[in-house]
Amino acid sequence: MWLYYFNNLVASFPFFLKGVWMTITVSLLSLVFGTILGFGIGIGRISRIRALRYGFSLYVDFMRGTPYLVQIFIVFFIFPEWGIQMEAFQAAVFSLTLYAGAYISEIVAGGISTISPGQTEAAVASGLNWFQRLRFVILPQALRPILPPLVGQYVLLIKDSSVISVIGLTDVTRVGWLTVQRIPEGLMVFGLVGLLYFLVCYPLIRLSNWFEKRLSIANWTV
Repeated sequence: MWLYYFNNLVASFPFFLKGVWMTITVSLLSLVFGTILGFGIGIGRISRIRALRYGFSLYVDFMRGTPYLVQIFIVFFIFPEWGIQMEAFQAAVFSLTLYAGAYISEIVAGGISTISPGQTEAAVASGLNWFQRLRFVILPQALRPILPPLVGQYVLLIKDSSVISVIGLTDVTRVGWLTVQRIPEGLMVFGLVGLLYFLVCYPLIRLSNWFEKRLSIANWTV
């Protein structure tokens, strides 16, 4: 019986590959847009404009303080009641982008806060405007502490993308749920699902570890 299930699972493997492709596509788009959003919010959170800081802080607190499952339900099921209609793919990318942006903004703001105020004061004394200070002084130095946790956050968000299966997208998790209805050997089916997620995330895990080692060596050298 086990061999029969295994053969059926092998026959279903092309569907798992399609699910992996959907997971990668949604995750990649969300991480690109989420990184842009996160950097914008992270920079905004160090602004001298109090209303801007409070507004961004409220957004971040809400996104971090509520489950992603609730957020995607709001986007996919509640937004249409307000006249904002999205397909499942669009809703998945949009909601995961907002979710990613909140967490990435915390990493960015934390990295920027490590920069000595003396660096900014020196840049001001050199006649650099706000954008030039940000581009040439603050961000280049902040990237060192930002990159390791940022890549680690990418791994977490790829795993969180499994939630998109609840709105009907055939990502690798949903393919697993559909397959287990035909192959009632849950450990085998979801063992494969877990392995596929691991294969997608492992290069990023290695990259995060590499950044951490490089950063620690650089700090030790300094």
